[in-house]
Amino acid sequence: MRALITGVTGQDGLYLSELLLSKGYEVYGLIRGQNNPKYELVEKTVPGVKLLTGDLTDFSSILRALSVAQPDEIYNLGAISFVAYSWENAQLTSDVTGKGVLNILEATRLWAGDDLDKVRFYQASSSEMFGKVQEVPQRESTLLWPRSPYGVAKVFGHYMTINYRESYGMHASSGILFNHESPRRGPEFVTRKVSLAVARIALGLQSEIVMGNLDSKRDWGFAGDYVEAMWRMLQQEHADDYVVATGETHSIRELLEVAFSEAGIAEWEHLVKQDPRFIRPAEVDLLIGDPAKARSVLGWEPKVGFEELVRMMVRSDLAEQKQLARL
Repeated sequence: MRALITGVTGQDGLYLSELLLSKGYEVYGLIRGQNNPKYELVEKTVPGVKLLTGDLTDFSSILRALSVAQPDEIYNLGAISFVAYSWENAQLTSDVTGKGVLNILEATRLWAGDDLDKVRFYQASSSEMFGKVQEVPQRESTLLWPRSPYGVAKVFGHYMTINYRESYGMHASSGILFNHESPRRGPEFVTRKVSLAVARIALGLQSEIVMGNLDSKRDWGFAGDYVEAMWRMLQQEHADDYVVATGETHSIRELLEVAFSEAGIAEWEHLVKQDPRFIRPAEVDLLIGDPAKARSVLGWEPKVGFEELVRMMVRSDLAEQKQLARL
């Protein structure tokens, strides 16, 4: 089996590459730009992946990648995925996270031609599409009401994937993934921002952490668990959409409490400052997914719980920061 992964440099791309390589796949990863600083990260972490240069906004580069990789499965994980950044760069987010999905779907259709059945497609949809939630918990049938340029772009990609499935019979599935984290998460995301800051505070390298809304709640899972759900979707006879979540919700305040606890800091409130700059223009207050369909159809269950996940991330950052500071 051969697979092409866009967004291979992100946490999901790395975990998915490891999973597919362990199953004997030949894995190709699409990487953007010349001298991409994450090139070495991918080569070091998953040396079995063959890297191809391309860009979701460049239709011809996607066609070239498809012709080289000749994939049986395509996993479109590529996106501008930091929600706060999407407010500052709404047009670029729309081009990459939204129209980029159309580009790769259309490139796949043209490349496969009359033999469209030979390839299966996965689209990384997002719980941010639910935004101003219309029911709790959120499931596949819940009305989408995005509250950020990122969420709007993801809705476009989600419905375009459904459209190609229904119009052309493409085996195209979407995973509506709720927040999933890991030690490989970028430091701009709130979970890694917390684990990194807590580690540095515990080592005396930082004095405080500045946060936004501490009462926001999310359904957090482990990225390493969630990539298995992606793979399982493409093993089904019929394509479909699935919510991938833990079914539990936790606040930023709980995240901080567990993180400081792992670092051995009991009294932590005075170490956390709040700044309105970190509060979204249109906040998403409560996201919690109903993974019943993924559980019953895919046989998928999350293995790593919230507390274990946070502690894992803090331990990883403590080890990394000790090494960097030579403590």
